[in-house]
Amino acid sequence: MGHSHDHHKHFQDTTNIRAAFFLNLTFTLIEVAGGVWTNSVAILSDSLHDLGDTLSLGLAWYFQKLSNKGRDSRFSYGYVRFSVLGALINSFVLLVGSVFILYETIPRLLAPEETHVEGMMLLAVLGILFNGAAVLKLKKGTSQNERVVSLHLMEDVLGWTAILIGSIIMYFYDLPIIDPILSLLIAIYILSNVYKNLRGALMTFLQDVPEEIDIDQIRKLLMKHDTVVSVHDLHIWSMDGEHHVLTAHVVVPQDMAPVDVESLKKSLREVLHAEQIDHATLEFEPEGTDCEYNDC
Repeated sequence: MGHSHDHHKHFQDTTNIRAAFFLNLTFTLIEVAGGVWTNSVAILSDSLHDLGDTLSLGLAWYFQKLSNKGRDSRFSYGYVRFSVLGALINSFVLLVGSVFILYETIPRLLAPEETHVEGMMLLAVLGILFNGAAVLKLKKGTSQNERVVSLHLMEDVLGWTAILIGSIIMYFYDLPIIDPILSLLIAIYILSNVYKNLRGALMTFLQDVPEEIDIDQIRKLLMKHDTVVSVHDLHIWSMDGEHHVLTAHVVVPQDMAPVDVESLKKSLREVLHAEQIDHATLEFEPEGTDCEYNDC
């Protein structure tokens, strides 16, 4: 019964992300055409932002399906690490696009061009409706994947609200420079996010210790148990920025009974799970045993 419920939950998660993906893809195509029609670099800038979110949603949908598949003989940890690859691809696409947008925007700051203000207002309203619908769809889900993407789409709603306000101002006042200013702000926002995402993805690929985990604190927590003599060869890394892995050698007294070792293993794994460690491999060594690793 539990398996059936879990399968239904994963299926619902995938369905929600798929619906949000097609909503975002449809509007991104409308937005690109609308940006050309209205001669607005602000809308073209936001279309780049929406393209990035569409890629994120597509990858999230794909990897959500893969995560349901689980591990196999080729990928013994499963497929979650592919999401890091997706983040890298997405970041490079946005980086190249942002440079292009800046190339188009800077001359407009020096010589502003007229835009189709009524068209901008129409697209802004559509942007709020499409992205808002996608946010509502993802809010029904429970997965972390959905929550993260939902936050990005909520940012899009706020971005379109800014464009709507800007277009209303331009409707009543002859201030075409507002359009390239909005474009510049959107491009800077995209680049700041690209930097954070690219840095995070690269650090995960390099198997750094996750920022939210203090390796010295983890060592102290393991050492708190009365029967743990010492801990060495401790390594912590993340599969995808969310699922963390630990390996360690735990030294125990020479005369410790096997049943007590098993009890200790269970206790330590509970401690690690509370510290956001999803998968722990613990090797127990009797005190006085020579370790074969140089960093022991």
